[in-house]
Amino acid sequence: MTIPGPISPPPRLLMGPGPIGAYPSVLEAMSAPLVGQYDPFMTATMTETQELYRGVWATTNDATLLIDGTSRAGIEAAIVSLVRPGDRVLVPIFGRFGHLLAEIAERALAEVHTIEVPWGQVFPVSAIEEAIVRVQPTLLALVQGDTSTTMNQPLDEIGALCERHGVLFYSDATASLGGNAFEADAWGLDAATAGLQKCLGGPSGSSPITLSPRAVEVVQARKKIEAGIREPGDPSARDFVRSNYFDLGMILDYWGPRRLNHHTEATSMLYAARECARVLLLEGRDAVIERHRIAGTAMLAGVQGLGLTVFGDIAHKMNNVVAVEIPEGVPGDIARAALLEEDGIEIGTSFGPLHGRVWRIGTMGYNAREDAVMTTLAALEALLRRFGAAVPVGGGVEAARDVYRSA
Repeated sequence: MTIPGPISPPPRLLMGPGPIGAYPSVLEAMSAPLVGQYDPFMTATMTETQELYRGVWATTNDATLLIDGTSRAGIEAAIVSLVRPGDRVLVPIFGRFGHLLAEIAERALAEVHTIEVPWGQVFPVSAIEEAIVRVQPTLLALVQGDTSTTMNQPLDEIGALCERHGVLFYSDATASLGGNAFEADAWGLDAATAGLQKCLGGPSGSSPITLSPRAVEVVQARKKIEAGIREPGDPSARDFVRSNYFDLGMILDYWGPRRLNHHTEATSMLYAARECARVLLLEGRDAVIERHRIAGTAMLAGVQGLGLTVFGDIAHKMNNVVAVEIPEGVPGDIARAALLEEDGIEIGTSFGPLHGRVWRIGTMGYNAREDAVMTTLAALEALLRRFGAAVPVGGGVEAARDVYRSA
C-alpha cells in the first residue's frame, strides 16, 4: 500500500449552484484548536452561534441552533420531528427539492399531498390556499429557492395563510438564505432550515434551523409522549419520533440551558457556522443580500449579453443562480468539463427534465463579487466560441460591467 501525501485540492472557482468557495476566514476558523464538549468555551460558542443565527434568520426564536450534518439533515430533523404518522403534509413542488421534501415526509409515514407547477414557475398564493383548504394538512412544507430551476418562491403571504387555517409552515431555505430576503418572524415561519454551502459561504456539513414557539410545542409534546411509552405496541408509539439522531426534542435539550448529552458536537463545523453568520452580520444582512442581487443581476446581464437564453420566469429568479439554455450544437457536459479542466471554473448542470438542457451558474457567498463574475463570463465566452457558438465579442463582460457601473 502506498500512503498518499497530504491533501492538496486543485484551485477552483466554484461558480455553480453550490457548493461554493468558502470565505477565507471560515476556513481559518475551521483550523482552530478543538476543545472538550462541555468546555466553557465550547458551550459559550454554541450560545454565541445561536444568537448570531437569530440575526441571520431575522427571528427572536429561542430554538435557533445547528443540526450536525448537511442541509438535508436539517430538513429531515424538521420533518420527522414535526410530523406524526398519518398526518397530512402538503408539498407544493416546483423543482427537484420539493420532491425531496415529499419523500422525507413519506418516510415519516405522513399522508403526503402534492401540487405542482411546470419547472421555471412558482406558485401563486391562491393555488396554495386552494390546496390547503382542500387537503387540510398539518404541515405545509415549501422550498424557498430551488436551485434545480433557480426559482425563488415568494413566502411573505404564506405564513398568515397557514395561521388562518391552523397549519404549521416549514420552509427549506438551503439555497436562498443569506442571498435573498428571508424574514422568519415577519413571514410567520414555524420552522426553517438551511445549509452553509450556498449564500452563507461555508462548507457543507452544518444545517442552521429555527423553530417558532408553536413548533417547539409540537416537538416537546412528542417528547413527553415518548417518555411515557412503557410497552412495545403501546398505541402512543405512533407519536414516537422515528429517528434518534434527528429527534429535535433531544437536540433542543442538548442546545438548551441544561446541555443534556445527545451527541458530540461537530466542533470544527460549529466554528465554521459561527464564522459564516459573523461575517454576514458584520457586513450587514441587507448589504449581503444586495451584494448577491447585484452579482446575480450582473451575471444575468452577462449571459444575455452573450446571446444565451435564460430559463424560467426571470421575475422570480433567485439572486444567486441563473440557468441558461445550452446553445444548439454545444455538447453541454463535455464543454462544462472543459471549463473545469482548462480554466478551473465549475458551473453546474441540472436534474430531471433540465439535465443536458441548461447550465446553472451561481454567484453566491464569497464568490458573489465582481472579479468572479467577470472571470467566469470571459471564460464562458471563449468556451462557447471554441465549441462553435456565435457569441458577441466581449458581450458578456461589458453587459455585466454596466451593471456594476450603475450599482
